[in-house]
Amino acid sequence: MSNVYAKSSFNVRKMAIIGVLGAISAVLGMTPIGFIPVGPTNATIMHIPVIIGAIVEGPIVGMLVGLIFGIFSLIRAITTPTIISPVFYNPLVSILPRVLIGLVSYYTFVAVRKMNKRASMIILVSIWTAILAYLTFSFVKNIGVYSSGDIGLGNLVFSGALVFITIFIGWLSYKKLNHNALDVMIGTILGTLTNTVGVLGMIYLFYGRWYVEMMGGDPELAGKIILGVGIANGIPEVIIAVVIVTSVILGMRKQSKQK
Repeated sequence: MSNVYAKSSFNVRKMAIIGVLGAISAVLGMTPIGFIPVGPTNATIMHIPVIIGAIVEGPIVGMLVGLIFGIFSLIRAITTPTIISPVFYNPLVSILPRVLIGLVSYYTFVAVRKMNKRASMIILVSIWTAILAYLTFSFVKNIGVYSSGDIGLGNLVFSGALVFITIFIGWLSYKKLNHNALDVMIGTILGTLTNTVGVLGMIYLFYGRWYVEMMGGDPELAGKIILGVGIANGIPEVIIAVVIVTSVILGMRKQSKQK
């Protein structure tokens, strides 16, 4: 798979990829298409171009795409403010975690590639099983919510479709990437958690009580509330990221073989 795994040189190709992935990340961040409904919450996919850039072209590309993502997060907070937007005026909240996504994703990807085949397969199957179980549970739960009229048919159909898409991508990754799919998955998982934990961690560190109060919560429970937000958002974001990034890498590998 030439060029799907990173090379050290920095060239015109890498600059072009930074521009394209940075633009995609900016569009996702500035429009509603950056969010996908999964179960009871919306999963952001704005960080996914950063992870793809890091895995495909290396840490420098990933970090620069993350920088673009972070800058646009800051711009959106200023130009389209909400009650909690001021926390994103701080670059340590809006930019630093996004830059670190590329670094963490790439070096995790490289480290996991060294794992032996048997261990890789066990972990790989376990992850796909857990993802499928979560999505199936969410779909069954959504059937009940739809029956009560609290969600629309579109969300229910999407929830069901996501289960079948996950089964297909999981099977395809096993057939095409075999145990080598694990490095992509773990790199994606830790890259996603870097975004979620990094942003919420910085918010807690600098603005915890104020942030929770603006959200209508008890400032005395700032840590628990922010942790709850992280869990509620983090799980669906990890799942969506794994499905999308694995699909993209599979597509790139297929395209590479055809050349």
